[in-house]
Amino acid sequence: MRVLITGGLGFVGSQLSIRLLEGGYQVTVVGRAPDPRADTPSEITYISADTTVKGPWQEEVAGQDVVINLAGASIFRRWSDETKQLIHDSRILTTRNVVEAMAQEKGALLCSTSAVGYYGFRGDEELTEEDARGNDFLARLCVDWENEARKAHAKGVRVVMTRFGIVLGKAGGALGQMIPAFKKLVGGPLGSGNQWFSWIHMEDLSNAFVFLFENQDISGPVNFCSPNPVRNRDLAKALGKVLSRPAFLTAPAFMVRLVLGEFGSVLLEGQRVIPAEILKHGFSFRYPEIMGALKELVGKDFRN
Repeated sequence: MRVLITGGLGFVGSQLSIRLLEGGYQVTVVGRAPDPRADTPSEITYISADTTVKGPWQEEVAGQDVVINLAGASIFRRWSDETKQLIHDSRILTTRNVVEAMAQEKGALLCSTSAVGYYGFRGDEELTEEDARGNDFLARLCVDWENEARKAHAKGVRVVMTRFGIVLGKAGGALGQMIPAFKKLVGGPLGSGNQWFSWIHMEDLSNAFVFLFENQDISGPVNFCSPNPVRNRDLAKALGKVLSRPAFLTAPAFMVRLVLGEFGSVLLEGQRVIPAEILKHGFSFRYPEIMGALKELVGKDFRN
């Protein structure tokens, strides 16, 4: 089976591509860098391209059995109007170009990334794929993003919108931001610490993609997150325990908003999301609990 990944040099894409290669898939990665990462296996085909722009890279899309669309500028920064436009365009234009390039009536699968931010900020409400969208910037972005992906239905493509929680993995991502603070003894909850944190272990995320490949009756939105979201304070407590570091220094909400602006609300609000669709079809999480996930991910390199 041939799989193409846009945004394939990023935190998720680089690890997912190796997992798929080890599983016997033929993997093509599209990234913006002129050359692949030094640790990219030679068996992976690499294409350098700006996927927001139409170009020769699209010729590779039509011949694929699966396209995993991960491309998009990072949201983890202070949002100016210019940054918001970059975040939006990097996702919408890429998805539009991917859909345009997919073959007609080939029966391919498009896994187009979205996020649990689709649901907006809903407090303690438990959310599944059947719940309505929110109305903040990220929610509206996810709606636009998913609508572009759905247009592939007209070509006979099976479309799955994978709504990511926060991905926990080695060598970067959220843990790469959090662990240095704990090592300096200044780690702890953000704001009240009551906000929900919907997360997924990188291995479960990779396995969930393969599960989608193999279960052709799954389409539409699918939450990619653990069945056991945790409150921010419990995440901080668990990480502190694994690292043998204190986890009591709270970052005041006003300070988070002062430094990060509108994006600060994303970190201070959160969502309590359940992966009802994939559980209904029988997917089994290897790391359903936060402590088990952190123990596996946070190795000696982090603790030293």
